[in-house]
Amino acid sequence: MKKIPSLKLPIINNGEISKHILSDITANKKVVIFGVPGAFTPTCSEKHLPSYLNLIHQFKTKGIDDIYCISVNDAFVMKAWLASYHKGNSIKGIADGNAEFAKAMNLIVDYSGNFMGKRCKRFALIAECNSIIRLNIEEKGQFLVSSAKHILNQI
Repeated sequence: MKKIPSLKLPIINNGEISKHILSDITANKKVVIFGVPGAFTPTCSEKHLPSYLNLIHQFKTKGIDDIYCISVNDAFVMKAWLASYHKGNSIKGIADGNAEFAKAMNLIVDYSGNFMGKRCKRFALIAECNSIIRLNIEEKGQFLVSSAKHILNQI
């Protein structure tokens, strides 16, 4: 069974940026991590992130301790992106600026044709005590299996 990688990454929590080892802060918890190709990009901003913000209460009632959004962006961009939403502080951001998580999870996609460089594939996972029990990876250009509604139905 695949595990949450032990990587030190910037985490955005309630508008504050601090660096943590991801597997340490997700240990002994049931979490959802969803990945987007880029903060402030159309599908990510208009559909993906809002889908989780709108259903946060339903995730909590199903026993999810934390929801994280990860993107290959720096911590300042992730902080600003989350802050641009009314309920943006209800989830935590992970700034994977060097694409370390994306590489470790084999989720790298090349968006150089769109002048975005290497990014993270759109995905969502459910993990319990760092063991990934569900990993849904979207086909390029799709938004189906990583949506909050789809993941909520898999818990």
